[in-house]
Amino acid sequence: MAEGTAPATPATKKKKPQHWRPWLRAMHRDIGYVAVGLTFIYALSGLAVNHLTDWSDGDASFKTYSATHEMGRLTGEDQAIADDLRKRLEIKETPRELYRPTPDELEVIFDKRSLHVNTATGHVVDEGQKPRFILRVANWLHLNRGKKAWTYFADAYAASLLVLALSGMFMIAGKKGLIGRGAVLVGLGIAIPILYVTLAGP
Repeated sequence: MAEGTAPATPATKKKKPQHWRPWLRAMHRDIGYVAVGLTFIYALSGLAVNHLTDWSDGDASFKTYSATHEMGRLTGEDQAIADDLRKRLEIKETPRELYRPTPDELEVIFDKRSLHVNTATGHVVDEGQKPRFILRVANWLHLNRGKKAWTYFADAYAASLLVLALSGMFMIAGKKGLIGRGAVLVGLGIAIPILYVTLAGP
């Protein structure tokens, strides 16, 4: 070795770039964007259904109401009276049942609505249920009460959540990724339901 020449240091081995991570992040991002709408529906519905007892009428999809109307004396056949009330109250639905509990009282029954009519005085009590804004549709979709085709969308959404969960674990390398803090958080997420079932019981 020539005098004044520094000793050669061993060359550091460069890490091979992981070209798959950018693709993984892009896939995670795009699936996440698509899932936003469905996540909003399922999350909103889940919160509503989880707190059924907190709703005043115990129904997250519908709210009950009661209103009174003074129509004046009502005469004629029961069907004619019901048709007149439907027109004046702007009810498009056809009643599924008409009956008289007393000679001066007429009950007009719809699916989620009833008119309690005093034909002698024209006093009408309108009682029923109205769908809650957004929640009615969200719960209908969440509980899969629609047509069979929705099952395929729900299954695709569930599969996309699995993809998001799995891809999210490998998006970041190093100590903040799965081999470091990520492992602790994944373990915590798995432990929560296990501990709850163990302590509270299914």
